[in-house]
Amino acid sequence: MAWWGKVIGGTLGMMLGGPIGALLGASLGHQFDARPRQAGFSAGAGDQERVQAAFFTATFAVMGHIAKADGRVTRDEISLAKQLMDNLQLDDAQRKLAQALFNEGKQAGFDLDAVLEQFRRECHRRSTLVQMFVEIQIQAALADGRIDPEENDVLQRMAPALGIGLGDLERLIGQIRGAGAFHDRGDRVSLGDAYRILGVAENTPLPQVRKAYRRLLSQHHPDKLVSKGLPEEMVKLANEKTHEIRAAWEKIREARQAS
Repeated sequence: MAWWGKVIGGTLGMMLGGPIGALLGASLGHQFDARPRQAGFSAGAGDQERVQAAFFTATFAVMGHIAKADGRVTRDEISLAKQLMDNLQLDDAQRKLAQALFNEGKQAGFDLDAVLEQFRRECHRRSTLVQMFVEIQIQAALADGRIDPEENDVLQRMAPALGIGLGDLERLIGQIRGAGAFHDRGDRVSLGDAYRILGVAENTPLPQVRKAYRRLLSQHHPDKLVSKGLPEEMVKLANEKTHEIRAAWEKIREARQAS
C-alpha cells in the first residue's frame, strides 16, 4: 500500500496535478497545483502507485457525480458507496477520503470530461483496468435497480471518453445486471443471468461461450489487474467478479450437458 502512504504525505497528489490531483488535494485538505503535468511518462517504477492513486480518486469522485446526475442522491446510492467502502475494508483515513471524493463528485462544478481524460492518460491505455472502472460506475448507476436517463447520459458520455464503444457499454450493462440478479438470489445464478454475465446470446455455440468465459476470467484476474494498477484494496472486487464468471460458466455448461 505504498501508494496510500505517498497520498497521505502529499507527494502523489503533487505529482498527479490536473483535475485528479486537484480532487485529491481538495479531499485531503492540501493545495495541489491543478495544472496538468507532463503526460509523456512510461509505465516504470513509481508509475504503479500513481495509477493506483488515480484509480481510487476517480472511482469515488465519478461515483458521486453519477449519484447526483438526476439531481438527488438516493439512499440506495449512498448505501452502495458505503457497501463498496466496507467491501474494500478501508481504514478510517481511507474511508474519509473516499467519502470526501464522493462529495466532490456531487458538486455542480465537477469537470467529468477533464477527470476522464486524465484518468485514461494515467492508465496508459490499460483496457482491462479502464473496463473495471466502468463496471464499478455501472454498478453505481444501477444502485436503485434502474439506470435513470440522466445516469445513462453520463455513462454514454463516459464510455467513448475512455475508449469504450457504446455497444460494448450496453454489453457491460447487461453483464452487471445479470451479476446483480445473481447476488440478489444469494449467489444462485439463473440460466438467463449466466448468459448475461458472460455477455453472450443463449444460442451461442458452447465453444464460443467457453472462449467468452476464458476471456472474461483473464480480464478480471486479480493479479493481472493489480499489476496494471488496480489498488490492492480493490482486489476483493476482482475476486467477486471472477466468482460470478465461474458460476455463470458452470450453469451454462451443466445446462448444455443436460440437454
